[in-house]
Amino acid sequence: MIGLVVGSLHGRSRAGGARRRPVGPTVAELIRRVLHSAHSGVVVLNRFGDVVVHNPRAEALGLVRNHRADDRARKAAEVVRETGEPLEVDLSPLESRGGRSPEAVLGEIRPLGDGFTVVDADDHSEMVRLEATRRDFVANVSHELKTPVGAMALLAEAVLDAADDPVEVRRFTTKILSEGNRLGTLVTELIALSRLQGAERLPDMHTVEVDAVVAEAMGRAGPAMEKADIRITTDTDSGLLVEGDRTLLVTALSNLLENALAYSPAGSPVSVTRKAVGARVEISVTDRGIGIAEEEQQRVFERFYRLDKARSRATGGTGLGLAIVKHVAANHGGEVRLWSKPGLGSTFTLSIPAHKGGEPAGVGATRTDTGALSKADGAVSDHGGPA
Repeated sequence: MIGLVVGSLHGRSRAGGARRRPVGPTVAELIRRVLHSAHSGVVVLNRFGDVVVHNPRAEALGLVRNHRADDRARKAAEVVRETGEPLEVDLSPLESRGGRSPEAVLGEIRPLGDGFTVVDADDHSEMVRLEATRRDFVANVSHELKTPVGAMALLAEAVLDAADDPVEVRRFTTKILSEGNRLGTLVTELIALSRLQGAERLPDMHTVEVDAVVAEAMGRAGPAMEKADIRITTDTDSGLLVEGDRTLLVTALSNLLENALAYSPAGSPVSVTRKAVGARVEISVTDRGIGIAEEEQQRVFERFYRLDKARSRATGGTGLGLAIVKHVAANHGGEVRLWSKPGLGSTFTLSIPAHKGGEPAGVGATRTDTGALSKADGAVSDHGGPA
């Protein structure tokens, strides 16, 4: 493209040169502007490997430092001058420079004639990161699917061996059912995550009642509450409205509730609160569980990451719940925040843009949906964590 621009400008300058000198930048100046605005790093080397010209992007990618070209580019340029054939070369930084510096740089060296060569390089860091994420995801999915499938096969063999013992048959079939449910949950969450990441078109957004989302999520969490021997308190209906997809919002809040129940001791309080903050609606789930260390607080939103693998296995966790919450929030133009301290508990806050024109009915005192806990048991302090 740069060649076409230069050729066109050069032709126009020759055609008009006989009449008068055109007003404005010269061809050389325009070429310089095109070079400096290019997204690629461009460096021209002479026959000795010295830098003749380069653009700012070349310095940003590390192709040129102190007016000297990267040694790998210089050596590749020598080969290109000898063979006359373009050559691709990896020019990725040999050491991290920190910040948002490029991690993967791929360059092409081409001959220009008369001993000159041009190095044209691009930052492929994002592509490399995405490919690494894809590989990790496939490996994790394979492992997670293999575990329940393998367990079910072994349990089925045990059932066959114990065919004459009704007690053992019942025990093994109960375990098969458990593994089957776990496998079904994993597949369902994988489909949901794929949908949220863009594999399918998301549904149109509608006005959604926050109170209805909380009520449905509480209903879904009922069996888990009974199993964990934990009661969940909620504040009174708020009348708040958001723009979104009700099914996805219920799924996100249900995942937050299940996470709180899974990492809290029996009998400890878990609460759900909702409030309007500016142009957003915030739904918070607070527990008094084991808490999360600061260095792990961002990782909990990664797919298949588990704080306590043994506890997660016992509760049937897939390691996808919080990743789904993060993507649901992002697809609604919102976010999910986390406050946590080891030994004190955690507060996950789902923040979603409010419905424009919606008038909240106000927030009242805390009520108990599944038991009688006081307002103080699930209160949230000003800094976002358990009071």
